[in-house]
Amino acid sequence: MAWPYFLDCGSYFASVEEGCHDPLEKLRGGLDAEEALPSGLPPTFIHFTHHSYAQMVRVLRRTAARCAHIAKTYSIGRSFDGKELLVIEFSARPGQHELMEPEVKLIGNIHGNEVAGREMLIYLAQYLCSEYLLGSPRIQRLLNTTRIHLLPSMNPDGYEVAAAEGAGYNGWTSGRQNAQNLDLNRNFPDLTSEFYRLEASGSIRSSRIPIPQHYWWGKVAPETKAIIKWMRTTPFVLSASLHGGDLVVSYPFDLSKHSQEEKFSPTPDEKMFKLLARAYADVHPMMMDRSENRCGGNFLKRGSIINGADWYSFTGGMSDFNYLHSNCFEITVELGCVKFPPEEALYTIWQHNKEPLLNFVEMVHRGIKGVVMDKFGKPVKNARILVKGIRHDITTAPDGDYWRLLPPGSHIVIAQAPGYSKVIKKVTIPARMKRAGRVDFILQPLGTGPKKFLLGPRRSGSAVRDPLGGAGPYGEPREPGQEPLGARRQPSAGGSKPWWWSYFTSISQHKPRWLLKY
Repeated sequence: MAWPYFLDCGSYFASVEEGCHDPLEKLRGGLDAEEALPSGLPPTFIHFTHHSYAQMVRVLRRTAARCAHIAKTYSIGRSFDGKELLVIEFSARPGQHELMEPEVKLIGNIHGNEVAGREMLIYLAQYLCSEYLLGSPRIQRLLNTTRIHLLPSMNPDGYEVAAAEGAGYNGWTSGRQNAQNLDLNRNFPDLTSEFYRLEASGSIRSSRIPIPQHYWWGKVAPETKAIIKWMRTTPFVLSASLHGGDLVVSYPFDLSKHSQEEKFSPTPDEKMFKLLARAYADVHPMMMDRSENRCGGNFLKRGSIINGADWYSFTGGMSDFNYLHSNCFEITVELGCVKFPPEEALYTIWQHNKEPLLNFVEMVHRGIKGVVMDKFGKPVKNARILVKGIRHDITTAPDGDYWRLLPPGSHIVIAQAPGYSKVIKKVTIPARMKRAGRVDFILQPLGTGPKKFLLGPRRSGSAVRDPLGGAGPYGEPREPGQEPLGARRQPSAGGSKPWWWSYFTSISQHKPRWLLKY
């Protein structure tokens, strides 16, 4: 019988002879051992090769150790086969959120056989560390003002299947799914269909649509759960998912509004998403190549960017989920037509994508940012930030800070929260402005009487049981009986008054207004 995985073998057995068998030993793959660079090479050297799971973990941990003052590794969970989903983050103060510092995540290898993104993020981690130590003004400025999270492999189990066949021999689908045979980019909650339904009724400004209860009744991968929990504990503003199989940048929505055909289906933030996509494509040399015979040449007339649903429509995508369940704007980058490129092609792919990756991350500083507080200077968490003409709101983080990605132009911005009067401001964002404008809001409390709560979309049925522990936005625990943000309590069946209503209304001629505070 194997030793329980949650206990440390070494703490209970003095030697191997005494029978300690650690079932996770193969997964660790000697991860604690240092991987020495070839003699004579500088520590800034990047080895442009494919990395096994054990090699990837060693490189990330070695990079974090070399830049310990700006980098840190952490795990967001485990794959179905038990491999850690390891993230390396870069920040002036790694491990903690700083007030008004935007957070960006880049995710690779969501499909196990699409490996270029995995390698690009491993190289990017080493590049950021080395350039910071070498004193690059651009990289130092970026890391001192931004918190960057890199998850090179979301699907390490699928990668092992693809890598077993080897580069150049891998099939189009071998290793695509995780160990449960689930396509992780079809495994997220379908909130887009709910958005279309609510949009048709005219009763919603999309903002943190809750996950429907029936979603948890299905087969949800541990990798998917890990990403959802990660999003809830960190106030991400911007994200990119790196894929392979074509050469184009796509943006939400990925599910077509027209169920029977693939047709252009924009989000309320269409202009901003196009700017984000162009920030990547316009500095990518191959995406800007004018030859229609090249990989991705069929997207040339579109500028190598496309609305996802206008390309091909699917449900359960990660980008749509990011937009509708959080404050995060995510695009999808297809890095090339070869899903598992040969090792000799990796350096060229890195040269093509290094500048686009940096340029995209810098886009997190577009638009406005600020703090929402009350008249005493206390931060107001979960306040809603609305922009007139864009039917999609974002909410403030626990410290009251917010980031609103916006295209250049004039915008009417509104801040409001339960129990406070709303505040309206007009802001103008110049076309050449590359740093987010500071727009703070001070909310005044409402007068006496019942508080006017913001109403979200109507929900039916009982409160949702959340398998991820009932955490609210950014990991805050919900109060007992509290519904997910955006949900609304429902009247009793048939619209009749509850059983206790007649009793309280018979006490006096005045209706008990306090009972309406929900």
